[in-house]
Amino acid sequence: MDGKTLARDELIGLQVRIIECTDPTWNNVAGRIIDETKNTFLIETQDGKQKKLVKKTAKFEFNIEGKKIIIDGSKIVYRPEDRIRKVR
Repeated sequence: MDGKTLARDELIGLQVRIIECTDPTWNNVAGRIIDETKNTFLIETQDGKQKKLVKKTAKFEFNIEGKKIIIDGSKIVYRPEDRIRKVR
C-alpha cells in the first residue's frame, strides 16, 4: 500500500501520528482517528482525550502492514466520500 492508495481508503479507525504541524504542540502526538470531516480529523489521543485537528495544517504518519506511510494533510482536504475520486 502506498500513500495514494491509503488516501483513497477509509481513515477512521486507523492509528496516526502527527509528524509535522503548524501548531508545534501537535508534533509527535499519536492516536486513533475517530471521526473525519472535509477539513478536520477528530483524534482520540493516547491519554484518552479527543482533539480536533485541521487536516491542511499537518503531515500524518500511518503504520500500515509494517510500512510507514506519510500523507500531507493538504492533499486529503475532501469529504471522506469524495476522496476516492479526487485524490491524485
